[in-house]
Amino acid sequence: MKQKKSLTEQLLLIYVLVISILVVSLGLVLPKTLLPIYEENIYNYLKQPLEFVEDDIDDNMIDSEIVYIYINDNDKVLVSGNFNSVTNTSDVNLVLKKIDGDYGKFKIKMNTYYYNTTKSINGKKIAITNDNYVSKMRRDMFLNIAIVVGLTFIIVSLLLMWWSNNLVSRIKKLKYNVDNIDNDHFKIDVGNNNNDDELKTLEVAILNMRNYLKEQEEYKNQMYQNISHDFKTPITVMKAYIDAYEDGIESKEKALSIINEQLNKLEIKVHSLLYLNKLNYIEDKKDSLNLNHDVIITINNAVEKFKITRKDIDFVLELDKKKSVFRGSADMWEAIIDNILNNFLRYAESKIKITVKNNKIIFYNDGPKIDDNVINNIFTPYEKGVKGVFGLGLSIVRRTLRFLDYDITIENDKKKGVRFIIK
Repeated sequence: MKQKKSLTEQLLLIYVLVISILVVSLGLVLPKTLLPIYEENIYNYLKQPLEFVEDDIDDNMIDSEIVYIYINDNDKVLVSGNFNSVTNTSDVNLVLKKIDGDYGKFKIKMNTYYYNTTKSINGKKIAITNDNYVSKMRRDMFLNIAIVVGLTFIIVSLLLMWWSNNLVSRIKKLKYNVDNIDNDHFKIDVGNNNNDDELKTLEVAILNMRNYLKEQEEYKNQMYQNISHDFKTPITVMKAYIDAYEDGIESKEKALSIINEQLNKLEIKVHSLLYLNKLNYIEDKKDSLNLNHDVIITINNAVEKFKITRKDIDFVLELDKKKSVFRGSADMWEAIIDNILNNFLRYAESKIKITVKNNKIIFYNDGPKIDDNVINNIFTPYEKGVKGVFGLGLSIVRRTLRFLDYDITIENDKKKGVRFIIK
């Protein structure tokens, strides 16, 4: 099995590759790019001494790397004594045939030579040299590049090793934090480093996630306890009345009435939990929800259903049929309206009013005002409300409305009562 490279090794490999490309580019490509500049320098290098070359070509004044040729008006050719050693040939005519301009270069036996010419009163003077100058320039350039690149490589490699080790260390710490994110006895340390970078953001995100998971776990545990207590109460009451009936303490009619009442409460609680699970499923497929519903139908059905339970309540309806269609399904709006009215029936004294107009649904009851501390938490599941009552109803209402992109607010009336406003 092929062994995987560590992050540090991968970074070093990439850096070595970059340096290699840099060496090739600067050491080989750059010198070729600079060749015209080298050649221009060598032409100037050849031209300047020609002004001092006399007709007799004094070898004592001749640069050993430059060959001088003088052609007078009578076509007599004079050459400097280093002709053979520089050009590697004794054939002057061969060299002269290669010269066809004021300056340029030519090749003899795969060797490159550069020349420059000038005309005097008595004839023509020519200076010739080989490519040693250009080769020397290239070597010097490559050597300088190699030194600079080498030092740069060493310095950057040390910096890269330090940086990569620090990076790997921080990533290992992140992994360790993630591995222990559900460990209640483990404390995630964000650290005091001054790096305000993506990894620091990730560290903070992991810490926030852990805190969120702990809060959710505590919330779920509290929910389980509340649900267990909520379900246990009617069961305990029913069991007590069954025992009382069997012991002859309570009559059959009384026991059956209480048991039926507690079963209805238990049924409502079961339906609430089932609806929450259904809502979780629907939220995952929100894009597929494209339904509209006339809430007047659901309001009328709910009023008919609830007015039987409290015949002392006067239901007042002001429904604008032109503005009664809202996003959502019939089941969703039934859950919303039923839970609100179920809450209102608990507190209303004599009146419940429902108004549908201007794309708003307003529920009003003439019961006691709600304390500000209670209003802030009234939509939290199993948060105790007025008279210590708690449950899932209003949390279902808000969650469903948020899913449908609606909002619900609560207002205490100036004189008496409470309003729930959906918009």
